Amino acid sequence: MRGKVWKFGDNIDTDLIIAARYLNTSEPSELAKHVMEDADPEFVNKMSVGDIIVAGENFGCGSSREHAPIALKSAGISAIIAPTFARIFYRNAFNMGLPIFELSEVDEINEGDIVRIDMEKGEVVDETSGKSYKFTPIPEFMQELVDAGGLIEYAKRELEAQNKEA
Repeated sequence: MRGKVWKFGDNIDTDLIIAARYLNTSEPSELAKHVMEDADPEFVNKMSVGDIIVAGENFGCGSSREHAPIALKSAGISAIIAPTFARIFYRNAFNMGLPIFELSEVDEINEGDIVRIDMEKGEVVDETSGKSYKFTPIPEFMQELVDAGGLIEYAKRELEAQNKEA
C-alpha cells in the first residue's frame, strides 16, 4: 500500500467518519460520497483512491456501526494508521477488509506525505521524510480477512474450499 497522507486528530468517532444522517443506506458507493464530511467537508473531493488516513488516539470511537469502515474502504482509503483504535471499530474494519495499523509515532508523519506500508516487514515508510516505523503486527487471522476482502468474502472462500474437498 502506498498513498498520500490525510491527517485527523484524536477521538475521531464514527459520526465524523459517516454522519448518522446517511445511515438510511448501506450502499457502499453512497456512503463513500459522504465519508469524513463532518470532519472535512471537502475530503472526498481532495482525496484519491489509495490514500491513507493517519489519525490520533482512539480512532473509530462512538457507535458500533459497520457503516464507518465500509464508507472509508468504498471511498478508496487503502489503510488507516493510528496509535489506538476503538475496539469495535478495530474488529469491524477487519471484517470489512479495511487494513488498520497501530503506530505510536503518528505525530512524525505530516499531511501530504507519501507513505508506504510493507505488511511483510511490519513497517511504515514515510517516503517524504525518509523515516521508517515498525507497527504493531496484525494477527494472522485478521490479515487473512483483509487479504480476502473482509469476513464475508473469507467465509465464501472457506465454504468453496470445503465443498471442493467433499
